[in-house]
Amino acid sequence: MSSSPANLRSPDRFLKFYGGLRLPGHKQESTGRPIAEAPILPRLILPLQQHIGEPAVPLVMAGDTVLKGQLIARPRGVVSAALHAPSSGRVIGVENLPVPHPSGLTAPCLVIETDGEDCPVAGSEAHDYLAMSPAELRERVRAAGIVGLGGAGFPTDVKLNPAPNQPIHSLILNGAECEPYITCDDMLMRERADTVI
Repeated sequence: MSSSPANLRSPDRFLKFYGGLRLPGHKQESTGRPIAEAPILPRLILPLQQHIGEPAVPLVMAGDTVLKGQLIARPRGVVSAALHAPSSGRVIGVENLPVPHPSGLTAPCLVIETDGEDCPVAGSEAHDYLAMSPAELRERVRAAGIVGLGGAGFPTDVKLNPAPNQPIHSLILNGAECEPYITCDDMLMRERADTVI
């Protein structure tokens, strides 16, 4: 086959390429059993940079006791996210540790030794979101440290801040999980559809 421009544009050349990756789904490994609570691990390593943008600024230091849900690092700048303790315990350090990133580099992390109690911080009661203004809702999302689950972990409050002349009229929840093994959304929709709706 000649490599002339005419041949490069030939439909036959593209019809022979079926392309893409077809990875085994491995969904049945987790969809065959009901949702279960994960055990409390003895040690938690929390990267201060869990999102695109600036890393969170630690509010705790080695020796401090923390409660589940307690704010332990505040956002720095507009594109940043707060970090909360996933369980109760004692902070044993803030150190550079390997993080789950293709670079293989280290990053500052808070390390918590859990106490097994999973004691929540006081004042985590639900609020009437229907009575809140859009600005109040965005601030609650920012304070909660909610980020996207894509590769960048983009802070959600930034996404929820459209221009004033662009009102939001629809909310789309993406429950498609194309990665192998991942079935969190699938199982939530199966077992807790009423809550999702």
